[in-house]
Amino acid sequence: MDIKDIQNLIKFVSKAEVSEVKYKTKDFEITIKTPLGANEINYAAAPAVYHTAPQSAPAAPAPAADAAPSAAEADTAAEEAKYVTIKSPMIGTFYRKPSPDKDVFINVGDEVTTGKVVCVIEAMKLFNQIEAEISGKIVKVLVDDATPVEYDQPLFLVDPS
Repeated sequence: MDIKDIQNLIKFVSKAEVSEVKYKTKDFEITIKTPLGANEINYAAAPAVYHTAPQSAPAAPAPAADAAPSAAEADTAAEEAKYVTIKSPMIGTFYRKPSPDKDVFINVGDEVTTGKVVCVIEAMKLFNQIEAEISGKIVKVLVDDATPVEYDQPLFLVDPS
């Protein structure tokens, strides 16, 4: 089995959303495990963490000037709640470009369709293309290029309307 066959098998496993696949021949064996297996992927925006900041304020009455930033944070959280989040399906390094000398896959304001590649995540020297699973307009890129990402970490905000 060559590297192309392995890459195709990995793509198949990720699209099939199974938890584990074992492939064994006379002189070769490979096991591919995914954290996504049989779990429904939730792309709804999670409740914002912004609500914890005002609770850490001192018990003394806050001046009126501090009320404006809290209102702005609440507006931002409410605004982001209407967007759909594209999350990382794996741990690795996030890249917005297919290679250093190429243009980025998508920018803020670009329209994406289901199946369009939005970024690449490198994991163990394999570059995995991450595709949009919804159609809409990119509102915000949440991760800097060439930075590590965790499983289920938000990468993009998409306006589905």
